[in-house]
Amino acid sequence: MVLPLVDEHKPKCYLCHEGFENIEELRKHQNSAHMDFFEEHEKQTNREPAPGDVTVF
Repeated sequence: MVLPLVDEHKPKCYLCHEGFENIEELRKHQNSAHMDFFEEHEKQTNREPAPGDVTVF
């Protein structure tokens, strides 16, 4: 079975896979429908090198 590639250029929510016309509608959807997910994972923005990573100067 082959699925058509319709609306592949439109932004899609990676949590519920719903498509939107533009990025502003996607942001509104994520801020309203998935607000609890983003609040829970907001604190994980601290990025640091993993053990064994090599820094190149």
